[in-house]
Amino acid sequence: MFCSVWMNQAAAETIASAYTSAAEKDCRTVGKPEGDSSTQTCTGKDGLIVLVNEDDLRQTVSVGRNARAAAKEPATETFFGPFNSAGPTIEWRMADGKPFAIIQRWQIADNDDQGKAGPTNKPMLIVTRLPPGPVCHVAYIDAAANPNANELARQVADESARGFACGKDKVKVAGNRGRAVDLALPKR
Repeated sequence: MFCSVWMNQAAAETIASAYTSAAEKDCRTVGKPEGDSSTQTCTGKDGLIVLVNEDDLRQTVSVGRNARAAAKEPATETFFGPFNSAGPTIEWRMADGKPFAIIQRWQIADNDDQGKAGPTNKPMLIVTRLPPGPVCHVAYIDAAANPNANELARQVADESARGFACGKDKVKVAGNRGRAVDLALPKR
């Protein structure tokens, strides 16, 4: 497992990344899938699990100590209008070994950009804050519009995730706004 480390001199804490898998083969199906709906739990870091729900080709991802706790988090209520899917790799941002955020690559279907196999997927990174406190989206980074999308996501996670107030603070768009972010944000 790859781990990168960054030392924050002022705070004297070690910020690191660790990676886990949310690939179907590495997760456990909860209950019996119904039609195009399914729920899976995946092993996370520091005793946390990742809950991946799929319904009508749209996914939500949440984190908690168990599936029941993760299912009650605001992240389970955050879904996108277009078809979408979360990527199989989860980057955990950790301070002194304790996770405080995850970063995950998502694909958002663009119905206005049709390819041979249907809508073209647009890549986006999502930064999600972790317990203690609620689990919710903190920031969206358009991966196509920002060549440094991974670095931007880490910076936002490190600077904003722990102090982000779910339900009060507005999800941030970091870097250049692109088509994936436009598709993900609610229509006004």
